[in-house]
Amino acid sequence: MQRYKCILSYDGKGFAGYQVQPGKRTVQGELEAALAKLHKGTAVNVTASGRTDSGVHAKGQVIHFDSPLSIPVDRWPVALNSMISGEISILTVEKADPGFHARFDAVGKEYRYLLYFGKHRDPFKRNYAFHFPYSLDLKAMEDAAGHLSGTHDFSSFCASGTEVIDKVRTIEEISFAKKEDGLVLTFKGNGFLYNMVRILTGTLLEVGRGERHSGDMPALLEARDRKLAGKTAPAHGLYLWEVFYGDN
Repeated sequence: MQRYKCILSYDGKGFAGYQVQPGKRTVQGELEAALAKLHKGTAVNVTASGRTDSGVHAKGQVIHFDSPLSIPVDRWPVALNSMISGEISILTVEKADPGFHARFDAVGKEYRYLLYFGKHRDPFKRNYAFHFPYSLDLKAMEDAAGHLSGTHDFSSFCASGTEVIDKVRTIEEISFAKKEDGLVLTFKGNGFLYNMVRILTGTLLEVGRGERHSGDMPALLEARDRKLAGKTAPAHGLYLWEVFYGDN
């Protein structure tokens, strides 16, 4: 058996998230169905760097799987893409060490959140960027981001009811890139809690709109209370952009 590391992208609109769920269409379900076809009906389990929610997209999700097939690595993407929905694209496949684990070996992730500022909604962007036709104070958002960067307990920015006990994470970067008709928020860190990026985004937007002060962020972190943070930004603006391992 050979272990393979695979990088893929997908449009999350038509899926009930990444992880397999009974009776629902998921990215993992599509991947494992395609691999079963290649393996003549034998089930192949796929492990990802982490799950994404319904409507969330990925540019650089990472998975691993084991296979006895002697397919050259450059032919694996061709073989899988020929058997899988066009909403998913296998970008690269490479041989990995037997102990490689897509989730547990990840040392960091990058997420990006896309905003569209147009006066009118764009039907061609409605599933891929959050329509936000309001002015923003970018300086205030940058100030708030400075308080949120670093190592903190992010309980205030985690969806209620999560089973994760340790909510301490390190954010290495929160940056903003202006586009002609929008804004891209980039988050890089060693790990993210459930809905953390979307709650951070929603809170930063409230700062940008003058609905809360950038200087309130330290107290918000200290409170460790989800009810005090901003709204959860919609899923369709979020992209899992890249997963980092020791070699990148």
